Amino acid sequence: MAPSRNVVKIAVQMREAIPQLIQLDQAKPLAAVLKEVCEAWNLPHSERYALQFADGHGRYITENDLEAERLLGGLQSESPEGRREALRHLVVLAPDMTFAREVISRDGLQRIGTIIEDGDDLGELLALALRAFLELMEHGVVSWETLSIPFVRKVVCYVNMNLMDASVQPLALGLLESVTLSSPALGQLVKSEVPLDRLLVHLQVMNQQLQTKAMALLTALLQGASPAERKHMLDYLWQRNLRQFIYKNIIHSATPLGDEMAHHLYVLQALTLGLLEPRMRTPLDPYSQEQREQLQALRQAAFEPEGESLGGLSADRRRSLCAREFRKLGFSNSNPAQDLERVPPGLLALDNMLYFSRHAPSAYSRFVLENSSREDKHECPFARSSIQLTVLLCELLRVGEPCSETAQDFSPMFFGQDQSFHELFCVSIQLLNKTWKEMRATQEDFDKVMQVVREQLARTLALKPSSLELFRTKVNALTYGEVLRLRQTERLHQEGTLAPPILELREKLKPELMGLIRQQRLLRLCEGTLFRKISSRRRQDKLWFCCLSPNHKVLQYGDVEEGAGPPAAESLPEQLPVADIRALLTGKDCPHVREKGSGKQNKDVCELAFSVSYDHGEEEAYLNFVAPSKREFHLWTDGLSALLGSPMGSEQTRLDLEQLLTMETKLRLLELENVPIPEQPPPIPPPPTNFNFCYDCSIAEP
Repeated sequence: MAPSRNVVKIAVQMREAIPQLIQLDQAKPLAAVLKEVCEAWNLPHSERYALQFADGHGRYITENDLEAERLLGGLQSESPEGRREALRHLVVLAPDMTFAREVISRDGLQRIGTIIEDGDDLGELLALALRAFLELMEHGVVSWETLSIPFVRKVVCYVNMNLMDASVQPLALGLLESVTLSSPALGQLVKSEVPLDRLLVHLQVMNQQLQTKAMALLTALLQGASPAERKHMLDYLWQRNLRQFIYKNIIHSATPLGDEMAHHLYVLQALTLGLLEPRMRTPLDPYSQEQREQLQALRQAAFEPEGESLGGLSADRRRSLCAREFRKLGFSNSNPAQDLERVPPGLLALDNMLYFSRHAPSAYSRFVLENSSREDKHECPFARSSIQLTVLLCELLRVGEPCSETAQDFSPMFFGQDQSFHELFCVSIQLLNKTWKEMRATQEDFDKVMQVVREQLARTLALKPSSLELFRTKVNALTYGEVLRLRQTERLHQEGTLAPPILELREKLKPELMGLIRQQRLLRLCEGTLFRKISSRRRQDKLWFCCLSPNHKVLQYGDVEEGAGPPAAESLPEQLPVADIRALLTGKDCPHVREKGSGKQNKDVCELAFSVSYDHGEEEAYLNFVAPSKREFHLWTDGLSALLGSPMGSEQTRLDLEQLLTMETKLRLLELENVPIPEQPPPIPPPPTNFNFCYDCSIAEP
């Protein structure tokens, strides 16, 4: 019978003892192997001994060493089933950082890469190899830039193949996404080898995972392209009706939109709006013939009926009339070029005005003529309003700002029509005119009107209307009176009386209410939360769950599958005693945030990150979190602070305390409704002139 592949012969030596040649079964637990070695030398307490390599680095042998060596040996099996089984185990163990380091140090990536490059099996074996490769690379031990060009080209071939296993192409696309984001040189190779048409084919397959990974690679390629290349790529994608497909088949699909797809749609929206930045940063050139003609076209569309011109007038008369008409159009200067020299919005404001005059000529003429015929103090200046409104829209839509790593707040209506920014401007400028009339505003009220319009647009955009028509309906329903009502409601929720007696009552109520908040935070920790793992390279779908034990003495945690509900606390494999926790770290102090760097794109991750440091043997270890939302971040940091005996200082605690204080105060003051509470307590009367009075209880009353 042939010996098992798990059995190897090794020599073991110890000082002042005869060396042993043993047959090491790598499938056997390390503790059992140590016990056998110690028994051969008659050594008690085998748990006090360890095996150490005798070569230069002198590392101690762990269970990970044995398992890594066994699995890597299985990768070289002549049997496809043997390689497949080894890869299955490798995929399960690869997320463990210590195990991954052992595999990588034994050239595990090269062995897996060979399986991928050979491509002998285009089914499950290749899918497992790609998944294992991705899991190992995610630890950041090896840079993506070290991958060879032939390897990347082979993965590209899997993406470009027509007949391919459904589980392979999403993994291949994910690998190319990481390569593109991490290595500019290899990213250019991917860009040249993967046609945009091929990605469009993958997006049209009714497979959500494949669509998501194809969209991820597409946004990665767009992010790595130069501004000119990005514009060319986006123009081509829009010509191929990508926008319409996204709107109809992804956003309005029967399947709920996943978090990762929502993020990539946000990135696509941000990159497309980013094409407006050059126009936003470019002032009008008064010597440009084209731009002067555009200004004249804007004036003529408002004041010169079709077929008429000023050609029959003298030059001075024509110049004087043009200057007066430009002022009626709402420019602050008779020379409109001076108004458009400011950046932002630069030429983007002129583009918006021209688009409005050409695509909504009747609304444009009505706006200008209606206001030019009003009394001077009540006219709404079209040009000035358009310039300021363009700045406002750029701020609300974050034009020119870098993409966030985790944001998902894309606007569905952006994909509902072409020229979405200009179309949004057309709706907004008519809203501004409507609000101006509702406020009966004058020129001195211009800034107040813009504040109201900002609030109207921001509130409506926050509702994420699915189409421009729905946006138009909702924003027009949000009248000036409705804005005032909403402001008043919010103010009533926030304001509290400042009378000294009430402040004194609030101070007395604080300790009891803080105890109530502390109790709620601990109960929330006992319920537990699903946290998402985010690497320094790309977004991840992996989830893990953490909760506090009912007796508040142990944190229990472990990984969970995507789509699964919160597991029972008893099933979680890992435990961290609260007594071992040293400190709570937040933001930039967290080790997993320091590793990501200090780029602008990591700001949102930094705001949601927190860690607990704890004693792990003689060393300090960390349990790292990235909260799914700002509220969860506050709840967990408050709860952990309460466990450690530290004050709960989060913004959420302040808001909760304020809300509870307001409610409790109002309940206690119900009987004093409409009773004025004095600022000062009533004066204490002076003491009597003498204290010669008493009551004799022995005297019976008649």
